Amino acid sequence: MLKRLLTISLLSVLAVGFVGLSNAQAQQQDLEIGYVDPQSILNKMPEMKAVQQRLQNFIDRKRQEFADKQQNFQQKVSEYQQKQSVISESAKKKEEERLGKLNSELQQYQSQIQQEIQQKQQELVSPLLDQINSAVSTVAEDMGLTYVINTTTSQGDVIILYASDEAQQKYNITDQVMQELGI
Repeated sequence: MLKRLLTISLLSVLAVGFVGLSNAQAQQQDLEIGYVDPQSILNKMPEMKAVQQRLQNFIDRKRQEFADKQQNFQQKVSEYQQKQSVISESAKKKEEERLGKLNSELQQYQSQIQQEIQQKQQELVSPLLDQINSAVSTVAEDMGLTYVINTTTSQGDVIILYASDEAQQKYNITDQVMQELGI
C-alpha cells in the first residue's frame, strides 16, 4: 500500500513538473524582445542639426555671459591689488571678504550655467526622443515584440554585449524605426 502511494505521488509530481515545464516553454516562446539604438537614430535625424545649432548658440551666449562676469571679477581683483599697499588692514579685510563673496558667486553662476545647458539640451532633444519612442512602439507592435530595450545606458555604457548575426537581423529594430521616421 505504501509503495503504491509513493508511486502515485511520484507520478503526480512528474505530471505537475511536465505541465509546469510545458507552460514555461509556451510562455518563453511568446516572449519576443527587440532592441534599438536611439542615439544613432537621434544623430541621423535631420532635425538634430537644428537642435545642435540652437544648443550651440545657447552655450555660446552663456559662455559669453560667464566670460563677462569673470572679466569683471578679474578687474576688481586687479584694482584691489593696486591699492592693497595703501589701504588699512580693516579695509583690506573688508575688500578680501567682498572679493571672496564675488568669487563664490562666480562659481555658483558657473554651476547654474551648466544646469541651464543640460536643461536646454533636454528641452530641445525631448520632442525628438518622443518621436523615436512613438516609432519604436509602432515597429514593436507591427513585429509582435513583447519588449524593446535600449542598446546603451544614458551614460553610453553598452547593455547588449553580444547578439548573433541571426539575432541582430531578427531583433535589432533600429533600421525599421528609422524607416518609420522617414530617415
